[in-house]
Amino acid sequence: MNRAEVDELLRELRRRGGVFYASGPKDGPEVVVHAHLWPTCADVVILRGEDDATAYRTPTMPGADVFAPVLVSWQYHATAAWTLRAALTLPTPGDVHAPIAVLKPDPLCFLPLDLRRRWGHLGRRPA
Repeated sequence: MNRAEVDELLRELRRRGGVFYASGPKDGPEVVVHAHLWPTCADVVILRGEDDATAYRTPTMPGADVFAPVLVSWQYHATAAWTLRAALTLPTPGDVHAPIAVLKPDPLCFLPLDLRRRWGHLGRRPA
């Protein structure tokens, strides 16, 4: 993996808005998470390592936990670089090409509560 490419993809994700979180030390987090909330859904990216990443879109119904989705309309699991590329090419909600499937989320879409209790906020940019 090209670390410079992943850094550039992360900068683009940040530029588009959303919130970043990290669990673990700031200079070497165990996991980095990005969540972009839309009016009807959320796009989530979970980076566990260079070769282990997940992205998905989930509806944001009242009371929904976007980090423990019941349903997803799209999901992708691959290396960090490929997952970031896929997330960045996902059409915006409402676009004619946006995914509207109803899928059971893979277990990789879930972030355990104990992991979330340890994360720090890495910054937010409005959408």
